[in-house]
Amino acid sequence: MVVVLLKIIQVILALSLLVLFHEFGHYTFAKLFKTRVEKFYLFFNPRFSLVKFKRFDGKWHCKVLSSNEDSEWDQHPENTEYGIGWLPFGGYCKIAGMVDESMDTEALKLPPQPYEFRTKKAWQRFFIMSGGVLFNFLLAIILYAAIFRTWGEEYLRTDDAVYGIAVNDLSYEIGFRDGDRILDFDGVPTENFANLQVDLVRSQAHEATVLRGGDTVTVAIDPVYLPAMLNTPGMFDLAFPFVVKEVSPDSPNAESGLLPGDEMVGIDGQEMFLVQPIHRELAKHRGESVTADLRRADTQLELPLLVDTAGHIGVLLDTDLNKYFHVTTRDYTLLSAIPAGARKTWNTIKGYIQELGLIFSPKTQAYKSVGSFIAIGRIFPDTWDWFRFWSLCALLSIMLGVMNLLPIPALDGGHILFLIFEMITGRKPSDRFMIVAEWVGMILLIMLMVLAFGNDIRSLF
Repeated sequence: MVVVLLKIIQVILALSLLVLFHEFGHYTFAKLFKTRVEKFYLFFNPRFSLVKFKRFDGKWHCKVLSSNEDSEWDQHPENTEYGIGWLPFGGYCKIAGMVDESMDTEALKLPPQPYEFRTKKAWQRFFIMSGGVLFNFLLAIILYAAIFRTWGEEYLRTDDAVYGIAVNDLSYEIGFRDGDRILDFDGVPTENFANLQVDLVRSQAHEATVLRGGDTVTVAIDPVYLPAMLNTPGMFDLAFPFVVKEVSPDSPNAESGLLPGDEMVGIDGQEMFLVQPIHRELAKHRGESVTADLRRADTQLELPLLVDTAGHIGVLLDTDLNKYFHVTTRDYTLLSAIPAGARKTWNTIKGYIQELGLIFSPKTQAYKSVGSFIAIGRIFPDTWDWFRFWSLCALLSIMLGVMNLLPIPALDGGHILFLIFEMITGRKPSDRFMIVAEWVGMILLIMLMVLAFGNDIRSLF
């Protein structure tokens, strides 16, 4: 229960920050072009607000647990009402004279006013509508720069994964083998080992070049496997040696003579030294005993070991990657962290756009992986981790920005598309057209939400 509550808090905090920053982008450009912003809220406030602020008569006024129907405050529409709603889902920025998801069209029946969105020049309206997305990308740059400055960067280059990959059933069926060192997908190398599967799926590569033993081999990748690759994690695990760090006191082999530092190099006369193949071999001998070939310093020896019913021998492995690989680490100054954050943001945007392309391609069946708040909650850690939290905030900020660029009328991208059309042709869509388009867009968004929640609910069973 505590874990679930922690995840809920993280999701609400992250999404509130991202939506607030997004709406602040609209707010900033609206104020810049002297457009009236009627309300700016964190969270939604149907019927009443937890707290609200407004400046009029030369001073700030504040009300707590106040109804939205407020004749006193309504007498000062020229000033923005700031507040916190009670429904903890994002927030909103209500701009005068704009057709938005609130569907409040009463003001549109009145003559256009110079302070309204609809009377501003097309290029000004373009920046007001683009402001949310721009601020989401700006937030990602700030967060990534802060992460690089605070924690630096640490990753394993694919070239430095000297023992190659360990495959699962899917990657084996496709044609990869334990120990393969992947050189490229369709001629494009992947620098970060952790991104191998992501890059394979995003690029929809047709072949991979691998180093197998001393030979260079081409692995043909049938596109029919793409849906499975999207939903099967762990295709390319990192292969590393089986070295004992500690023998558990309750291990079936506590008295076997097995010592920390022992390196397994074979089982029952079969040569093998990598963790994953050894695990698979031990699983074949559940409840039995095996003869382990070990290397201890410069000595070779054999030890009989018991395998429990789970296929384990009761040892803790040494997983310190720095002992087996050259792990690339980078430290950043404030000045170097900013361009690094911008590069990280740009590369993440490109990658996410590729992923959206998969979702809208029926043959990939990627639409089955579309998730809602439940899926978002799952990616947050079970314990509070500032590095993970801010990293996920940066990623979600990019996702929110890119999603809002989709050419759906209820999203910023739909409004931007109409504005581009207007700037090119000089013809402005009518208010009636915009209202109809907004309704169509909202229906599409509701359908997408139903799909997302449906996928999440199915994943629970």
